[in-house]
Amino acid sequence: MLSEEDRILYTARLKEAEAALHQGLLGGGVRTFVDQNGERVEYNAANPTRLRAYIIELKLALGLPTGISGPMRAIPW
Repeated sequence: MLSEEDRILYTARLKEAEAALHQGLLGGGVRTFVDQNGERVEYNAANPTRLRAYIIELKLALGLPTGISGPMRAIPW
């Protein structure tokens, strides 16, 4: 469970990461973020996969839906 302080921090990081992805997909410049592990990561238009992974990581930490579903399974009739 996240503390209120962590929730605020992760929410701000999520907004920044989503904005960076949007800018990158539109052809914007390089953006640099420091994730919760202290790892410095640079994102640019050529590296949206890593940024999407970071966004999913933040959403999972916040308990938000990620848009990822589990594997498909057959439903017996």
